[in-house]
Amino acid sequence: MSAAGSWVGGTGLLARVPDFRNQGIWLRLLLAANGLMLAVALIGNRSLARLPAEITELAALVEPVLLLMLALLYLLGPSLQRQPPWRAFLGIIVLSMLVAAGMEALLARVLGGAVGWRAPLATGLGAALLLAWFNLRTRAQAPALAEARLAALTARIRPHFFFNSLNAVLGVMRDDPRRAEMALEELGELFRALMRDNRDLVPLSDEIALARKYLDIEKLRLGERLQVRWEVDDCPPDMLALPLLLQPLLENAVYHGIEPVMETGEIRVRIAATRDGVHIEIDNPVPVAKEQRAGNHMALDNLRERLMLFYDLEAGLETGLANGRYSVRVKLPGRTAA
Repeated sequence: MSAAGSWVGGTGLLARVPDFRNQGIWLRLLLAANGLMLAVALIGNRSLARLPAEITELAALVEPVLLLMLALLYLLGPSLQRQPPWRAFLGIIVLSMLVAAGMEALLARVLGGAVGWRAPLATGLGAALLLAWFNLRTRAQAPALAEARLAALTARIRPHFFFNSLNAVLGVMRDDPRRAEMALEELGELFRALMRDNRDLVPLSDEIALARKYLDIEKLRLGERLQVRWEVDDCPPDMLALPLLLQPLLENAVYHGIEPVMETGEIRVRIAATRDGVHIEIDNPVPVAKEQRAGNHMALDNLRERLMLFYDLEAGLETGLANGRYSVRVKLPGRTAA
């Protein structure tokens, strides 16, 4: 299952299991679990002077259990996501109770004291509350994900591109019928990709191939004015990426950087592996002020929302303007096909 499974609502009463290898999930688990611990300490406290000692005693049990559970969930994450949600959620609750019971027994042997049933029960209840919270959060995000898909579908391709492409095909049909046929095939492939569901991550190599088809169509229309430099030799062949990631960014680069002027312009595409994922950078020339088109940033805003929905805090998008060129930089975490 792809990382997108963390945010797409499942069928039935339960959502799909969160991606326990996602940094955003880890951060929320740590904050929520420690928040629950503090709430329990405050509720059970009868003397303010005793509160720091009670929090310390509670943390001595909670923190080791929490860190051990995070490590186990990281290791078991892929197999948990392949299970039916109810079975995976029940397994997580039982596992947390067993870890809490084992940790309490270890502390009792080292520090002395009795082994009770309260800590495992409280841990299981806390795990159930956290899973229910993730479930509600996923369901709350489901309309946003649907809206983002709709926005991507309606704003992904500007209408002028379709009509201009058809005019370009008509212009070469008599002189170069084979090139016109290839352009129509590329246009068909592009629109097939735009109309599919796009709820799962796709191979980055497929995204690159789709982007090349799009640029071939634009080059048929713009001719030598459009130059593209690809620097993708370091691109991991098995890396997964957000669907329809490159094409909207390249369309922005063509629309704002190449179309407004009659001179030749170059778009640069760099994709390289990093220590923890992949880095993508697309930059284009910026026309002088009198020729520059005003942008509404719809494509970038839509992409930011989709990155958040698919990757949570692990992905990022930055833009910059320097030396007469506008750049968009996207950082993706490492995801490969199972």
